[in-house]
Amino acid sequence: MAAHDAWALVCRLFVGGTPVLRTMLSPNEIASLSVLGKAVKPTTVDQSFVLCPHCQQHRAQVWGDGRGGRMCRCPDCGSVAVEVNDGAALALDEDWLRQKMRLALGIESRDGIDDLGDGVWRLGDARRSPVLLARDLTRVLQEPTLLDRVRVGGGDIRVITPRPRTTRGTPFGSGVEWLALEDRFTFYGGGIAHIGNPSPSAQPTVADPATPVYGPFSADFKWVTLPDGDGTPIQFTDGQAKVFGALWSFKGQASTADRIMQRAGLDSAKPSDLFKIKAKDKGKPGPAAQHAAYGALVVTKQRAGLYAMPCAAAGKEVAMT
Repeated sequence: MAAHDAWALVCRLFVGGTPVLRTMLSPNEIASLSVLGKAVKPTTVDQSFVLCPHCQQHRAQVWGDGRGGRMCRCPDCGSVAVEVNDGAALALDEDWLRQKMRLALGIESRDGIDDLGDGVWRLGDARRSPVLLARDLTRVLQEPTLLDRVRVGGGDIRVITPRPRTTRGTPFGSGVEWLALEDRFTFYGGGIAHIGNPSPSAQPTVADPATPVYGPFSADFKWVTLPDGDGTPIQFTDGQAKVFGALWSFKGQASTADRIMQRAGLDSAKPSDLFKIKAKDKGKPGPAAQHAAYGALVVTKQRAGLYAMPCAAAGKEVAMT
């Protein structure tokens, strides 16, 4: 699942064509950065306006606080301190993407990459078939002369674009093959792999949703397999999964309850609220297991009001101290 999340982030960054604030990444996207390597790179953005570090809902102007720090004024949160990391952003190395796409398609190195303008590139010829990479399918559909400029005798054209929100059948006629970037390629071994047309007779493989991906957690944080347990995965509610996903994003560092719950997108006052056993659920194994899992994974400093999940720092295994 880490490779799947990594490729989804690559596609998201390519579609936008602009840097994305690190604070706007989901827990799964943050976890996937460790496997992306040179595909993404840190960059700087205009920091005269930032997303409110507290609620991450409003853009607010930044000014100096007179003591060497910076502040912003959010319409909901009021004055909020702005840290250096609040402006940290990531961008896709698009040269890396185009070169790895060429390798995935077997395009000869002697063929150069042609920038056709406005987010369209000719990657070269793969077995006498010209290959176009475009940021937007609509751009190619609205300018058919792009295809005429690269067409060669005896070879179909391949057009690779991110999948639009709505697609009806094949967007092009005969002689043009469309490949959806998200579906026909994937991140593999530090590069990109091309996925061929699926065989009609192939039986789909159903992955176990409880398989640990992030430490003891499944890819969606809805299951956990405790190292010290009996090996039976414990299933969580959607809200509980969001709490664990938020805690994981802090990489084992302690954080306040309000920040954790804001990142989880929940209204409860503190993480443990989601794991309390209600009167009607007393004696039921499911809620009891969820409550016990929270107690085993989350360290609470009640006096300081801080919460941490040490296994998020270990990455692959629970490392309680």
